[in-house]
Amino acid sequence: VIEMLRKIPMVTVDGEDNIQVNGSSSFKVYVNNKPNQMMSKNPKEVLKSMPANSIKKIEVITNPGPKYDAEGVGGILNIITHGQGIEGYTATFSGNVNNRGAGGNAYATVKSGKLTMSGNYNYSYSSSPRSYSGGSRKTIGNLTDSSSDIENEGWSDGNDSFQYGTLEASYEIDTLRLLTASFDLWGDSYKSNSERGVIATSPLTHNQLYRYNTVGNSKSSYTSVYGSIDYQRSFSVEDRLLTLSYRIATEPDKADSYTNYQDMQAAEGWEDVVQRLKNQRYDNNENTTEHTFQVDYTTPFSKIHTLETGLKYILRNNTSEDDRYEQLALNAGDYTYDTEHSSHYKHRNDIFAAYLGYGLKYKKLSAKLGMRYEHTLQDVEYKLGRGDDFTKHFNDFVPSASIGYKLAQSSNLRLGYDMRIYRPGIWYLNPYIDDTTPTNIRQGNSFLDSENNHSLSLRYSNFTSKFNINLTLLYGFTKNSIESVTKLIPDTQIPGLKNPTGKDVLYTTYENIGHVEGTSLTAYINWNATKNTRIYMNNRLSYTDMNDGGTLRNHGWNLYAYGGAQQTLPKDWRLSFNIYAMTPRVTLQGRSSSYSSYTLSIQKSWLKKRLNLTLSATNFLKKYKYYNSTMDDSYFHSDNWSKSDIQRFSLSISYRIGELKASVKKAERTISNDDVKGGGNNSGGSNE
Repeated sequence: VIEMLRKIPMVTVDGEDNIQVNGSSSFKVYVNNKPNQMMSKNPKEVLKSMPANSIKKIEVITNPGPKYDAEGVGGILNIITHGQGIEGYTATFSGNVNNRGAGGNAYATVKSGKLTMSGNYNYSYSSSPRSYSGGSRKTIGNLTDSSSDIENEGWSDGNDSFQYGTLEASYEIDTLRLLTASFDLWGDSYKSNSERGVIATSPLTHNQLYRYNTVGNSKSSYTSVYGSIDYQRSFSVEDRLLTLSYRIATEPDKADSYTNYQDMQAAEGWEDVVQRLKNQRYDNNENTTEHTFQVDYTTPFSKIHTLETGLKYILRNNTSEDDRYEQLALNAGDYTYDTEHSSHYKHRNDIFAAYLGYGLKYKKLSAKLGMRYEHTLQDVEYKLGRGDDFTKHFNDFVPSASIGYKLAQSSNLRLGYDMRIYRPGIWYLNPYIDDTTPTNIRQGNSFLDSENNHSLSLRYSNFTSKFNINLTLLYGFTKNSIESVTKLIPDTQIPGLKNPTGKDVLYTTYENIGHVEGTSLTAYINWNATKNTRIYMNNRLSYTDMNDGGTLRNHGWNLYAYGGAQQTLPKDWRLSFNIYAMTPRVTLQGRSSSYSSYTLSIQKSWLKKRLNLTLSATNFLKKYKYYNSTMDDSYFHSDNWSKSDIQRFSLSISYRIGELKASVKKAERTISNDDVKGGGNNSGGSNE
């Protein structure tokens, strides 16, 4: 699926598989038109595990309009899996194997009278070969006896198993009434091992201050269970619809990790640093449970006008239990519970929303206007650990507007304005102090506010059987964006930190300080050079300027280029080659690495394309790739590097049986919860 996303307009994926939609890492992920919070929260991890042959197409919705929740700056990534919209009785079975793992998939659709059902199940296992990483942190500016320079180097590896299943059904009560239901189960588990060595030296004398090694292992799991039911009422007036919907979802996440310290040494005056190193066990349990009720009504009038309106209510409860246990380093004794560094809290969101939208279609002109109102009650209650209970109320008015003109039969021009909000999820708010690496401490911020993003876009599209082009010019700005901020400070300034030493450490948290402006030009081009030859590209050039309103500021250009060619050969052979590259991307305090990759694949079909075999090779000329990134502040400079195995060789096979005669019908309106901050076929995707 990651490789699919690189071909889709308005989507960019870097070499570490970090995904951006419309130039933003704030976007929502839907599966079959329904939001999937697990995928929104962990898009890179989940989509890397999802095989491409389970996907029918991927849609990008960059101007969602008032009927969608206002969350998600970049827009919506809607993944349509097989089994959705397939017309009839059919079943397909597929399997794949590569140098990192294997997987399989099965889906089927069957119809009996007025009832139509479809099912889909997928399982995959993959290993992450050992990768290597390291870095340095240099203190600059005011150097004191408590200052230090840090060097680190280590390795990590792991394995991942992913599975999901879906069951969908529709029942046509009569020609005007439709009842639909769906059930989805997603699960992902990951295990990892790591080792790392740390050495600290004095920036004044360059003498060694202390050193230690860490040995870690962890296991984690993410689960999502969804159920929904929709009732759709049509009327004698064409396109007039009333939809009543209910949705229930629960998403339990678990993580259990161990960190042991070895080979500890310290110079005089720095003993307190290694003395506070204790073996740690971290046990985390998080869960989000929500109930959603929604009603939508749309009606045309006077032939060229459309009115849509609706109400929505979400009851969402988030819980987090972070338990830490300690054991004296180099000691085989029992772990003891660390109350001071453990945290239990509840985060409740009640959201009421109402929207009104108007649409116009007159000859070659089309227009949409909309307004959405959202009231949010946020209630946080601490059961254990540092933090004060608090309650907040948010009122957001979210306008949207667009106007389009049909230049020719297959050519369109559209100008649009959109506002999106971005609420911090539980993983941003969690106040748990992670000091597993005592020189690099991380913590969430439970006082974050939602961020507001405004964007203005001009889009031109021309689609013909020979040549397709989609050009988008976008300007956007955010005044209170949520940014990860790292500072070099004495650890005595970190509230709640146990046994501080007074020495300088890196402290990372999230703050509403970002002022971000960006302009981008995206170009998607598909050229069917001949009936058997297809050439395509998906490029994005952007300029970003960001600052914290104080001393931090960064700006620069970024180019994302993806392209490829596909050649159909005699006797149902098909050959394709894809390549992409990306220049370093600007962050508030530094720059990410540049990336490049390429893939060659060949496919053979038999039995009227019911049986398909595909062989592919990625980065087959070089096994390892080096990545570098930087981070700066007034008081430090940090360089980080990694070395990863980027080669991949795979074999996949699929076989389809049955005839196509029916489809699982869908209510045209259904519940889509896309209000929490997270992150197609081979011809690409669609965008709106």
